Amino acid sequence: MIVSILVKSKLSGVIMSKEKVKEIEMYYEVTGEGESLLLIHGLGSSTRDWEFQVPVFSQKYQVITIDLRGHGKSDKPKGPYSMQMFAGDIAELLKKLGIKSTHVLGISLGGGIAFQFALDYPNLVKSLMIVNAGIEIPMDSFKMKLEAFKRIFIVKLVGMKKMGKVLAPRLFIKPEQEDLREKLVERWAENDKKAYLSAMRALIGWSVRDQINKIKCPTLVIGSDEDYAPSSVKEEYTALLSNAKFIEIQDARHAVPVEKPKEFNEIVMKFLLEQS
Repeated sequence: MIVSILVKSKLSGVIMSKEKVKEIEMYYEVTGEGESLLLIHGLGSSTRDWEFQVPVFSQKYQVITIDLRGHGKSDKPKGPYSMQMFAGDIAELLKKLGIKSTHVLGISLGGGIAFQFALDYPNLVKSLMIVNAGIEIPMDSFKMKLEAFKRIFIVKLVGMKKMGKVLAPRLFIKPEQEDLREKLVERWAENDKKAYLSAMRALIGWSVRDQINKIKCPTLVIGSDEDYAPSSVKEEYTALLSNAKFIEIQDARHAVPVEKPKEFNEIVMKFLLEQS
């Protein structure tokens, strides 16, 4: 439970605050009471993108959402960033908040950070939930190099809003999801270009494949059938974990917590209750 918060404001039972973590001010929100559940967002995202999860999970858990360095309301220092740096920021924040262990849920970049966090700070992790993420981003194929180059080129040349316009129709493909596409473009445009690229480069070449078998906590891997990476990749690394299972959500893409919130929330809640 949180025992010390230096600067805070409350709105409808939500604690919104910043905490000094290393050399940055890190923004976080806390909602609800009970065992802690930390939600780690993806690249270019923020606390706001858990809007369909926090009201549900906070009914039974103390939900902590954060803005990673370079994102949202947290400071955006000059890079380089690294996955170990992101994990270290989180560990320092939890220490300052008096949280000794927590369930951890991360999507995409946040899922990779969750893996790194579990390896670097195993005593802080009760369970892991990994959503549409991998255990490595190797640059050993032309396809991977081209995809990284395209993102960097778009951001540098025409900016974050254009990147959002490229991503939106890939993430939300259905006609009735126009509001989700518009919201993504609007929020993506708010990203700091240099911080976004620093966070993206933290992923390039990162791998925990050789260490993944050290993770012993209960782990749930969630994949979408139409994610960028096929479910076979996630099933393969799930098998490397000693206490893990994989669940696939059908007719869904990368941003499954937003696209299929009801189904996603039910899967996560069932897993969490099994750990109690």
